[in-house]
Amino acid sequence: MATEEPAFAVALRESEFEVRDYPALVAAEVSATGSRDEASRAGFRLLAGYIFGGNTRRQSIAMTTPVVQQRGGGQSIAMTAPVIQSGKAGGWSVRFVMPRTYALETLPTPNDSRVHLVSVPASRFAVVRFSGLAKPDEVERRIGKLRAFMERQHLRAAGPVSLARYNPPWTPWFMRRNEVWIPVEH
Repeated sequence: MATEEPAFAVALRESEFEVRDYPALVAAEVSATGSRDEASRAGFRLLAGYIFGGNTRRQSIAMTTPVVQQRGGGQSIAMTAPVIQSGKAGGWSVRFVMPRTYALETLPTPNDSRVHLVSVPASRFAVVRFSGLAKPDEVERRIGKLRAFMERQHLRAAGPVSLARYNPPWTPWFMRRNEVWIPVEH
């Protein structure tokens, strides 16, 4: 059975680049510290606990993809994903976007006080897709390519860069799907 991915509309496509419009979403969010990978693992464990029944209804909630990580400024990001990680002072914000069948009012309350349910506004993103491992040097190279694309298209960044990972850790490196996202003014 396929994992749900958020719906989006492609406003522009050029080679490996896209400009996408995402609708408003609902997410579960935690704060975590450490490196990108350490924070992602710690946040993932807390959020997985919530969706696997760690809530007032003991209800399981389906996973969605991708896992998204963001650095810088503590700005919230508006993206669809089960995990969104954004840099905040001294740490990261890690998010799972809830399946589209849920609204903020219909989700069960998390049992763990570190898990918060949040509304994520509709947003537009410039995106570049790549395969393989999302190593820091490769991510930086893709960020540079995406910024160059944005400059050619006269797109203005509206927030920090995000890294989206779509595959579970057991996926062979050469089959992994990754993306770099930059929110843009609409």
